[in-house]
Amino acid sequence: MIYRFYEKRLLKNLHTLPGQICFMITEKDMLDAPDNLYTAAEWCRDLGIGSVMFHISTDDPARLERCLPQIRKISSIGRLTLHYRDDKEVSGAGMEVTVAIGKSGREEIADCVRRMAENGVDPASVDESLLESYLTFKYEPDLVIKTGGDHLTDFLIWQSVYSELFFLDVNWALLRKVDFLRALRDFQSRARRFGK
Repeated sequence: MIYRFYEKRLLKNLHTLPGQICFMITEKDMLDAPDNLYTAAEWCRDLGIGSVMFHISTDDPARLERCLPQIRKISSIGRLTLHYRDDKEVSGAGMEVTVAIGKSGREEIADCVRRMAENGVDPASVDESLLESYLTFKYEPDLVIKTGGDHLTDFLIWQSVYSELFFLDVNWALLRKVDFLRALRDFQSRARRFGK
């Protein structure tokens, strides 16, 4: 009951929302609470967030194969783009939801450089916009939320350079809507400078 009251109070004072959010979770988090992806995506949709991404950090994506049905369920409330191993599948309609399992930002940058070399790009012509055109994930989150830990993964290292970071002190399995709303309230209170 007290959490419902707290939720209402947080929602009442919430007026500036991020357009794009990225949740960074671990393999263990996903295995402990696979249905929380759907729940968090639903919260974002209900609040009118433009798009949401979930990065699941793992050395072996095959260990998360049993979670794929819960992930694919998101396509019932949004347009799901799932990056799993070397495959990309798109399904559903509505709010953009991206799930990236075991992807690495360093690998993504290395792949960009490799593809530019294969395409015969003149090194003198390489600038930020050219590199960005080669990125796999064209996603610049306004807010990155990391649950249950104090360090980020290397995912979206290029794209999240101006993102606001929020470290939740609860594990993914214990995530409640009030925790998510606290992150949004914190985002609202920040003066964004975009590196200036």
